Amino acid sequence: MSQLIGTLIILGASGDLSARLLLPGLAQLLTADSERTMVLIGAGAEEWDDTKWHEVVTTSFAEVNASGETVAGILEGSHYFQVDVTKSDDLAKLIGACEGVPAIYFALPPAVAALACAALQNVTLPSGTTLALEKPFGTDEHSAIALNELLLKLVPEEQIHRVDHFLGRSTVLNLLGLRFANRIFEPVWNAEHIEKVEIIYDEQLALEGRARYYDKAGALVDMIQSHLLQVMAVVAMEPPSTLRSHDLRDAKQLVLRATQVWQGDPIAASRRARYTAGEVQGRELPSYIDEKGVDPAHETETLAEVTFEINTWRWAGVPFTLRSGKALAERRREIVITFRPARQLPVGLKGHNDPTVLRVFLAPDEMSLEININGPGDPYELERISLDAHFGDGQLLAYREVLAGILDGDSSLSVRGDSAVEGWRIVGPVVKAWHEHEVPIDDYPAGSAGPALWPRI
Repeated sequence: MSQLIGTLIILGASGDLSARLLLPGLAQLLTADSERTMVLIGAGAEEWDDTKWHEVVTTSFAEVNASGETVAGILEGSHYFQVDVTKSDDLAKLIGACEGVPAIYFALPPAVAALACAALQNVTLPSGTTLALEKPFGTDEHSAIALNELLLKLVPEEQIHRVDHFLGRSTVLNLLGLRFANRIFEPVWNAEHIEKVEIIYDEQLALEGRARYYDKAGALVDMIQSHLLQVMAVVAMEPPSTLRSHDLRDAKQLVLRATQVWQGDPIAASRRARYTAGEVQGRELPSYIDEKGVDPAHETETLAEVTFEINTWRWAGVPFTLRSGKALAERRREIVITFRPARQLPVGLKGHNDPTVLRVFLAPDEMSLEININGPGDPYELERISLDAHFGDGQLLAYREVLAGILDGDSSLSVRGDSAVEGWRIVGPVVKAWHEHEVPIDDYPAGSAGPALWPRI
């Protein structure tokens, strides 16, 4: 452990992100590492005092059974400030309350986070100050470029963490070991042997009161533009020489720079839909457009599917389909690698001749390899079996990994500025086609697999 940060400031500390994800992640980190010493400061618009803040922190810490002297000390020394995060004077007051080098975590809506960054231009930041921002980073390619320029006026790139908690998942890190520590996979990890790649993140959860953010984002921006493109980059990247941040981020960026919508046609390569009334796990859900805070005029999609291509020697001609949706029948979080079928079966073999399929599941961390073998009965009959492996529960909560990187100055799991811009560049043609109503928005009943006419992936 080489902690650089003395104070963690959470802007938007009274929000859902802080209580549900950040604080439990911090608690798990502190419980495991008794040598960490730091000050925790919460800041938000709500009229809370230290007593209320301590209640929230205590409840969040209890969710992961946090304990120990370090946890108790952090809680005792933690303070809450009611501030307007878009005002320089208020932010200066927070910086003045810090001990050591601060890390500022923007647990805020993107537009408010951008205003807070602008306000920080008039604040003297201690040397080494780290800034951590949640996705989406900007609202389009141009705004992402502008936000990068603003942030670089405040601190150097290596002190900026564009948080993608998907890259904190042990499963994504397991991909590196699976690919590069096993000679059996890497020689066939290319267009010569792989037919298609699908990355799916389907949820049974619906809107869950997030209309303020989600109705302006939708599944394409919320999941594909930010998270799933980054996962795709890990699946498709060239072997990095080390796991240091520069090498990992360079390898991912090379993939993203070569990525575009499949065959350059955003209309044919994309689908969108939103849920209507239905039932998920015994819970009745209203139509999305009837959810509180939703404006039907936005035509926000709750299910998005886009196929991309990566124009490199390794991947030319292989479709990468990314899909994510809400209020679906099945919770699917998996990376599906479908290999090309065998070129020729010896005459006499019969039965299954399906292609080999490798599935890597995201939370729980598992893997399966579906292959054809001779069955126990007729030796000439091919049967389908699955070789399964369980990676075990990830050692770290996703946000524990994110926070460890922020506190220790390791940006390996954060998104670099140029990659954030590439994400918007890649999905830009799809956003434009949807905005111009060139791709219809389909419906699917909540609790179903999606629109009936969509091909199943």
